[in-house]
Amino acid sequence: MNVHKNARLTPQGRALLVQRIEGERWTVTKAASAAGISLRAAFRWLARHRAGGEIALLDRNSAPARCPHRTDANTIAQIEQLRRQRMTGSAIAQQLGLPRSTVGAILRRLGLGKLSALEPKPELVRYQRDNPGELIHLDIKKLGRIDGIGHRITGDRKGQSNKRGTGWEYLHIAIDDASRLAYTEILPNERKETAIAFTRRALAWFARLGITTERVMTDNGSAYKSHAYRDMLAGLGIRHKRTRPYTPRTNGKAERFIQTSLREWAYANPYQSSAERTEALQPWLTTYNTTRNHSGIGGQPPFKWLTNLPGFDI
Repeated sequence: MNVHKNARLTPQGRALLVQRIEGERWTVTKAASAAGISLRAAFRWLARHRAGGEIALLDRNSAPARCPHRTDANTIAQIEQLRRQRMTGSAIAQQLGLPRSTVGAILRRLGLGKLSALEPKPELVRYQRDNPGELIHLDIKKLGRIDGIGHRITGDRKGQSNKRGTGWEYLHIAIDDASRLAYTEILPNERKETAIAFTRRALAWFARLGITTERVMTDNGSAYKSHAYRDMLAGLGIRHKRTRPYTPRTNGKAERFIQTSLREWAYANPYQSSAERTEALQPWLTTYNTTRNHSGIGGQPPFKWLTNLPGFDI
């Protein structure tokens, strides 16, 4: 219950007022003075209690008992029908001869205030590969270079404009779907030559741990769509899978790893420079792979999960 900010009495205070008058035989004048309300207000609460009991001391609904200008059910049904034909609120109002504010209020009440509400949310399909190497997720995250601690931490905006154009660096990541084992590098760009070289190094790193890659999943970035990237994977006998356009959740494990790395590494400390941030990457990644627990693999670190597999030895 939301009590008005200027209300002198809450339901508990009203009950105390009635108790003093009815139970303790206070005069209405004395009880009203003690409660800090007018005599008229005290008589009103007393009358409401005598008519309806304790429940009558609660605040009543402020909605009017009748509304002669309420939009009828047939008009509301027409508004909903037209909205489901993807008509805008303005177009519906013009066609039915109604104020736009009325149509907007009804659409919001129906939960159709936004056209996106007409599209059913796709069912979440979660998958987990059983064996390491069945699917390796790859992705790239663009990071701004660091040239000193910024104004968001120091609060000092002097010379801020002179630091614009510091540039970018790119976090390339590869993560195994089954074990969550991750390999990353910070590279100067996201061109196809860089992506190809990173992928070769990542696959070789997994191979040294006994993981043979069968499939690679990427988004639809230009580097991953290039013929050179396709030919590189084909030459290694690896199948290339790409996500559906504008559907990053398909590559969800890579997206989740990126968010985790940003929160626990990239933005975890006020780094003085990009080099300092780069130096902190490998220690964090080692912790991620060896000691950090992961709910998706039974609450174990990736290396521990791998060593528990039959016949798998790192």
